[in-house]
Formats: sequence, C-alpha cells, structure tokens
Amino acid sequence: MSALTRSKIVPGTEGYSEDAESLISRYEGVPFTEKYKAVLHLLPTKASKILDIGAGTGVDAAWLATKGHCILAVEPTDQLREAGAKLHPSSQIEWLDDSLPMLLKTMARKEVFDLVLVTAVWTHLAEKERKQAMSNIAALLKPVALLIMSLRHGPTPASRRVFEVTAEETMELAQRDGLREALYMRTESAQPINRQAGVMWSWLAFQK
Repeated sequence: MSALTRSKIVPGTEGYSEDAESLISRYEGVPFTEKYKAVLHLLPTKASKILDIGAGTGVDAAWLATKGHCILAVEPTDQLREAGAKLHPSSQIEWLDDSLPMLLKTMARKEVFDLVLVTAVWTHLAEKERKQAMSNIAALLKPVALLIMSLRHGPTPASRRVFEVTAEETMELAQRDGLREALYMRTESAQPINRQAGVMWSWLAFQK
C-alpha cells in the first residue's frame, strides 16, 4: 500500500475497503425491520429529513426512502458508498463522502434533521473522537428530534479499529450535550454469522 493510499484512510474505517465485497452482500441480506426491531416504534411516521451516518451500502436509507423520507447518507468508504448509489438509486437519497467525528462537509451544509442514525459505527471512534462526535451530532438535530445509535459488543475482525464502548458512557455524553435518553435495549445480532459468534448490541435513543 502506498503512502498516498494510507493517507486517505479515515480513522475508524480500517478494514472496510479490504472487506467491501463480502460486506456488501452481508449488509444487503439483513432486512431493515429485523435490524431495527428494537427501535421501529420510534421512527417517524410522517415524511422527515434523516441523516444516516455510516450508511454503508444504503440498505437502511433505501427502506426509509420507501416510507417517504429524505435521507442524507454519509459514508466515508468509497467502495461501500459507490455500491450503495448503484444498488439503491433514489431521488430521496443523497450520498456524501464525510466522516465522524468532525463531519466537516455535513456541518458545512447548515442543515438540521428530524432523525439521525449512528448504527454500528460508534465503537470505531476513540474516546476523544466520541466526545467531539456527540457534540457535532447534537448540533445537527432539530428541537425534539431523535438520535438512534447501536453499539457492538463482542468479537470483531482483527483488521478493524474497535474500542470497547459502554452504553453508560454513551448516555453520559449525550446528556452532556443536552440529549435525553428515550430508550436503552440490549439485543442479539441480526446477522447470523455475528449471532453465532456471540455478538450483542446496545440500542440507544436520545431526544433533543
């Protein structure tokens, strides 16, 4: 790998470019309603502006688009973002190459959202990055808007940059930035391969 290629790797995305081909089929194989079962009742029922941070192949954004929502799908891994744009073409989805913790391009748009999704992303951020990220995410929420997050617990591929993150720490960060806890639930993984490995998830929801 060249120095130029290494310089383009966004911290937290290590391993995703290399595994993109296998990940695309895995992501596309998990229905939205199965993955989000713990928080389905919290999703907006009227057409809303949604920010999906770490959108992957856009399978979540695509489902939300069918419900009439407009989604800004933020994904820093080129292979996943490009695959998503091809797999799920929709006038309701806009793709953006941006990343946590700073979300520089997203913040520069001066938009706020009814719902922000940060699923299967948070544990890739170091402690300092998580603090920066939470403050930026809170600023992107409309009044009374919702933030939904999922934290992975358990074995991870060696190629990934992963930190042990607790639900308790995440709740404290959210509270510090003016967000109120609306839900906390722990579930098994929706992906069979992860479920067999003993992967668990914490689902959290916060309201501004």
